[in-house]
Amino acid sequence: SLCMPPQYRYDAARTALAAKKHVFLEKPPGATVSEVEDLKTLAAANGVSLFASWHSRYAPAVEAARAFLGSAKIKSAAINWKEDVRRWHPNQEWIWAPGGFGVFDPGINALSIATHILPAMFITSAVLDFPENRASPVAAHVAFRTSDGLPVTMELDWLQTGPQSWDIVAETDKGQMVLSGGGTKLVVDGKVIHDEPEAEYPMLYQRFAEIVRAGTSDVDLAPLQHVADAFMLGKRNVVEAFFD
Repeated sequence: SLCMPPQYRYDAARTALAAKKHVFLEKPPGATVSEVEDLKTLAAANGVSLFASWHSRYAPAVEAARAFLGSAKIKSAAINWKEDVRRWHPNQEWIWAPGGFGVFDPGINALSIATHILPAMFITSAVLDFPENRASPVAAHVAFRTSDGLPVTMELDWLQTGPQSWDIVAETDKGQMVLSGGGTKLVVDGKVIHDEPEAEYPMLYQRFAEIVRAGTSDVDLAPLQHVADAFMLGKRNVVEAFFD
C-alpha cells in the first residue's frame, strides 16, 4: 500500500510493479492521469494487480444512495465539501505544491462518490481560488452537466471552521436525497434511510484481496480526470495569502 504524497508515488509504484508486487494506491492514485495509465499498463504486463482505491466510495451509505438514485429521476445535484485545512492538514507544505491538489485533495473524495452514484458527467466551467502565496487552490466552484443536461454543482472550501460539511444533495421525482457525513448517512425527504459509522478500510482491503485472487486490476480514473479537467478549464482567481 502506497500513501506518500502523489507527487512521489509514481516511482515507488513503478518499482513495486516491476518487481511483480501487487500495489494498492491510496487516493489520489497519482499526480497525473497519464502516469496512472502507465502504471495500469505495467501492472498488466507483469501479471500483477493494481488497485486505485477510492476510500469514500466504501462509506456505509454510498451503495444505498446509488440504489435510490438508480430508481429515481434526478433533476439536479449539488456537492458541498467544506472542511478546515488547518485541522486536517496542518503544516503540510506538499499539499499546497504543484501536484498536491490543494482543496481537491478532499474534493476528490466527493468526486469518487459522485462518479459512483450519479450519471456520467463533465465539467462545463470552474473557478479556482488560489491564495496569492500558494500553488494550489483553497476553494473551487465547479459546474458539471450530464449528456442529458442534468446540472450538477460542486462547492469546495478548505477554510470552513466548526462543523465540517461533506454532503451530496440530489433533487429527484421521489424527493430530496441527502448523503451526508462523507457518505455515512442517507436521508430521503427527511427520513433516515441509512446511518452507521465509517468502516471503509476493511472493505478496501477486502476489495484488494478480491482483485488479487482474480488476477485483475481496479483502476477507475474518473475522479482524477475531473480534477485534471477542473485545472485545465478553471479560471484562476487569486485570493488573500494563506498561512498555517
